[in-house]
This record gives sequence, structure tokens and C-alpha cells, in this order.
Amino acid sequence: MKINKKQTPMKEQPPEVRKHNFNEVPLGYSKEEAILEASRCLQCPTHPCIDGCPVHINIPGFIKAIRENNMQLAIDIIHQSNSLPAVTGRVCPQEDQCQAVCVMGKIGDPVAIGRLERYVADWDLDNRRKGEFKLPKKEKPNGKRVAIVGSGPSGLACAGDLIKKGYDVTIFEGFHKTGGVLVYGIPEFRLPKSIVHEEINLLEKLGIKIVTDVLIGRTMTIPELLNNGFDAVFIGAGAGLPRFMHIPGENLAGIYSANEFLTRVNLMKAYKFPEYDTPIKKAKRVAVIGGGNVAMDSARTALRLGAEHVYLIYRRSRKEMPAREEEIYHAEEEGIEFNLLTNPVRYIGDERGFVKSAECIKMQLGEKDASGRRRPIPIEGSEFTIDVDQVIVAIGTTPNPIIPRTTAGLKTGRHGTIWADENGATSVKGVFAGGDIVTGAATVITAMGAGRKAADSIDKYLRGKL
Repeated sequence: MKINKKQTPMKEQPPEVRKHNFNEVPLGYSKEEAILEASRCLQCPTHPCIDGCPVHINIPGFIKAIRENNMQLAIDIIHQSNSLPAVTGRVCPQEDQCQAVCVMGKIGDPVAIGRLERYVADWDLDNRRKGEFKLPKKEKPNGKRVAIVGSGPSGLACAGDLIKKGYDVTIFEGFHKTGGVLVYGIPEFRLPKSIVHEEINLLEKLGIKIVTDVLIGRTMTIPELLNNGFDAVFIGAGAGLPRFMHIPGENLAGIYSANEFLTRVNLMKAYKFPEYDTPIKKAKRVAVIGGGNVAMDSARTALRLGAEHVYLIYRRSRKEMPAREEEIYHAEEEGIEFNLLTNPVRYIGDERGFVKSAECIKMQLGEKDASGRRRPIPIEGSEFTIDVDQVIVAIGTTPNPIIPRTTAGLKTGRHGTIWADENGATSVKGVFAGGDIVTGAATVITAMGAGRKAADSIDKYLRGKL
């Protein structure tokens, strides 16, 4: 049988249409397209794709089930390792993980594993909406209680594995909505909030209890959780404290952190103001500082809010951008102007205290730094200004220090991250941690992998085997 070397394309909203709405950009596969793409999988015996997946999904297994038109088996296989497939099928950087090691990639395009995962997950969501679904299997209750701090990717993955192992699991979330970065950080056009909530709803049906508006470290502390009936705690609170450049004018009105900007728009529905209460300035000329996925999300969101011109300012070249290639490509298609090898040095305000321009300097790349990328060096005398009425700073985040400050003996790293060993165990007995609060800002799927690993360690710890 002749194997198609090219991936089955996925339909998308045209750029000129989508940049004026918040609807999802990729439209998903039809059943016929999914089966066609699944037929490209070689079912190789070494299955490097499984090792390339941070949550270790049996990828050949679920793809084979798709090819045989057995979608129930496909979703059952996925649910053994992944509690949020409709999420990861949309936002996981498969091109750098499972698809990067796909054997098909040696003779053509790798199998579109992420698109196939999304198809199966959406098939399952459709069935749930009709009331036609079955819950993933779980063991009998074992009488042990585990508290999960944070309802983001790592917390949800940890909770999902533990509930299936028979534990009584309660998630504590500081915000009024569950989902963490999935709901406050990722725009609707990349990850619809309804899908996140449907995936979380399935975990609740499995028996997970979720308590919102409880900020651990303030409302309640980690020691108090351990003293109030919980046998173990997993900290998956993420890294939600924004970083700034600390340059002149950064405190002018109209300058946001990407966290505040995206939280207002995504979680608090500012893009539907006044239908929702939270306002946000709808600017005409917007500068976004950074080159990661958050920067792309911020730039594309500003465009959809009505900006006439959006500049993306990044101090390295396009090659060094940490954002997914798909997100960079979509931003370029939509008309975002990339100002590469450029860095802001100060912001200039008007008589009212609002930002009116950004003074920037051109950069050149020198020797490689600790990140493995060439270090950007300012070019003396290359300063220039860009007229803007809004700036969004998307240069990274660090963990909020509130939990370490209220947990005696909890060891931390250089940048405020919580120290954890290879098992996810922290320096405090019975307390585990994973995701961005341990590694610093990373991907959704990496955080989920850490949550799953911690769940396995918590299980061993509570059974006296760790």
C-alpha cells in the first residue's frame, strides 16, 4: 500500500475573517480526514512517539483505533494517560515532542498526532453532550486524602491520576474559575473555555472536589492542610507573577503585563464589555514585548480587540523565538508586524501620564548564553521610537512567593521556584510539587507530565514505598 508522505491538512478560518473574532482558528478534522491521517502511521515497533510524549500516551494504540473507526477505544486509550486530551490536542507543541521523533518524519511529514488527539477528544465531547459516554475506570476508595493546590495543567493531571487510583482528592483554586493558565492565559481563539470546563467537569464526575476562591498561603496554608486531614499535598500553583524589564517609563498608564492583559480578556471576558463588567483599553497602536507563545497570544488578542497596528518587539531573530511555529505563522498571516533584533529601552508618556511612544534600540547576536541561544547585544547609536498607545510586556513569569513564605522548611530555587527531587517530593514531608512552580514557565503538557509523575510518587509515598 502506498503511504501518503504529506499530512492531511486541517481547515482554518481565513486570516482576514478570524482576526476580527475570537472563534477558534483551526476547525478540526472530519472523521474521514482523521481516518485518512491515521492510516499514515507505520505502527513501528519502537514507538519513539510514546517516549516523546511527556504524559506517555499510547500513541500508536489510539491511532490504530482511529484507523479501525473505533473512537471509543481510541479515547479509552488516551484517557489512561491524559485527563485533558481536548486541551492538549489544541495547545501541546507536538512538533517538538511526539511528532519530532515520528519515524514517518524521516521520509515525509510526521503523523499529525495532535490533530488526531483533538479529533478523538472532540468526538468524546460530542458524546458527553448527548449523555452518551462512559467514565474512565477507577479503583475502589482507599481512605486516603490528597489536597491539590492549583487547578492548572499540573494540578488537574495529578488529581486525575490520583482519583483513578482510589484517593479522595480536593483541588484548591485561588481564582473564581478552575483551569489556571488554561482559562486566564490562553485566548479563546486557541482554546475555547467551554472545552476546558467540559474536561474539568469529567474529572468532577469521577469524584474530584474543587474549591474555588481559596488562596493557599493566605486563606489557608500548606501546614494547615496537612493538619486538617490531608495525607499529602501537591503544589501545582504555576508561575503567575509577571516579570518586567525595569526600564524608564514602565509604570506609565497603558502598559500592562501580559498576565493582566490576558486575564482581563480571557477569564474576565473584557472582550465582551459591557456585557461583562471588566473593561480594558482598546488601543489603536500596540507594542507587545517578547517572542514566546504568550507574546503571540497577546498580539493576536490586541488585534481582535480592534488595534489598527500591532508591533511585536523581540530582541533576537525569528529563528530564536521560543513560540510555536504555528503561532508565529498565524500571527504573521494576521498582519502582526515583527520588529526583530529590537529591544525597548524606555517608554515616553504624554501630559496625562499615558504611554505615547516606545524608544527602542537595534540588537545584534553575539555568543551563545546559558539558554543555548546567541546573546543579543545593543548596537550603539541605533535608537528609534515607535508611536504606541498601549504596551504589553510578555517576557516571562516567576512563581508567587506566597506559598514558600507560609510553609516552614520549604526549600526554593534561585528564581523563587520550589525545589523538588526527581520524584516531585519537596523538602517538606508529604508535600510534592510540579509544573511551572518547580521549573519556571514551560508548556501545558510538560506541567501535566510533572503532575502525573507526582501522582505516582504520592501513591508510592502513601503506600509506604517511597
